[in-house]
Amino acid sequence: MNPRADPGQGQETGCLPAWDPERGAGPGPAVSDRERLARAALTRILEPGDERGGRWMRECGAVELLRRITTRDGAAERLSGMTPKRLGGYRLRAESAEPERDLAAVAALGGRFVCPGDREWPSQLDDLADARPTGLWVRGPRDLRLWALRSVAVVGSRACTPYGSHMAASLGAGLAELGWVVVSGAAFGVDGAAHRGALAVDGATMAVLACGVDVAYPRGHAELIGRMAEQGLVIGELPPSDHPTRSRFILRNRVIAALTRGTVVVEAEYRSGSLVTAHSAQRLGRFTMGVPGPATSGLSAGVHELLRGEGILVTDASEVVELVGDIGELAPARRGPVHPRDLLDAVSARVLDALPSRGAVGGRDVARGAGTSIDEALGRLYELHSLGFVERDGDGWRLTPRPTCNGDARRGGT
Repeated sequence: MNPRADPGQGQETGCLPAWDPERGAGPGPAVSDRERLARAALTRILEPGDERGGRWMRECGAVELLRRITTRDGAAERLSGMTPKRLGGYRLRAESAEPERDLAAVAALGGRFVCPGDREWPSQLDDLADARPTGLWVRGPRDLRLWALRSVAVVGSRACTPYGSHMAASLGAGLAELGWVVVSGAAFGVDGAAHRGALAVDGATMAVLACGVDVAYPRGHAELIGRMAEQGLVIGELPPSDHPTRSRFILRNRVIAALTRGTVVVEAEYRSGSLVTAHSAQRLGRFTMGVPGPATSGLSAGVHELLRGEGILVTDASEVVELVGDIGELAPARRGPVHPRDLLDAVSARVLDALPSRGAVGGRDVARGAGTSIDEALGRLYELHSLGFVERDGDGWRLTPRPTCNGDARRGGT
């Protein structure tokens, strides 16, 4: 890992960018073994983003919620909003929940299960309220909380164009070089290009999966996901071996939005999961940005609609960082090329404009065209002659066929 691209470096005194299991919990109370086991079991029972389940955990705790679901003493039926059908589904899933096995499986991969209350828990996920993850299964040597402090999501179409792939990779590399973590979903298209862009410059990147962290999905990105697990982070809400579904992809996007300081959309149709991420970011008060594409491209139609609303147009990593970064992290000023004529004062410019494109004219005609005195016109003509803009032609003056531009400021260079 390139030190310049390690966003955890120097973020907090005494905190290292790599995860250290010996450090345990930080400022908050340590999570008990019972709590961790209960939450691990609940990741098999509750679907990601289950707000009822989140509310019940908030009201009675994960351990008690698990007990009520698995014990037939009538306590579960008294939970507000619980129905026989819903409870039946929970109990069916609970039959296959083996949290010790799941914790051992992720530990065998060098991973861990991070819960609210752990030192490594990113507190910005609490903005999701009752829809926050029950816990996060994590693979990778980096510290999740520290990496999330300076992270940006780059998302977009799976079936992106070469332009979209180029822009995503450029953003990924640029953000990583500026010391930011690139977060995406490891999907084909924009997601994969953003991850690869960051890795190409030895930068930091994190994948948020809609399946177990031991499942390579899509299969074509098995090598990419494995590389991120070795050098960065791979995280997910679902326990080991769980596979993705259409709804889980959509629900996964809220985690991407909440985890990062802002979301950049690169190519998205009107109906796109990337726009779900962007709208989630807007609701959470995060920055929402879009990279424009051709006006005729259907793959950019959703981005353009986002930009017509509250989205902010960006074209490179420095513009993204100007929004999400700290005071003083400004994008460079943008301007067109400076031409020699741009350096002339107003009177000299009028004198130069008074000369015809062809042929020569006398000083009196130049003065008349420039709206100045003859002496003033002649003085400016000699200055313009020294700069290479005009030349003498008998008693008159004419434009130099090819004005010189040799880089000398006194000769009108830039």
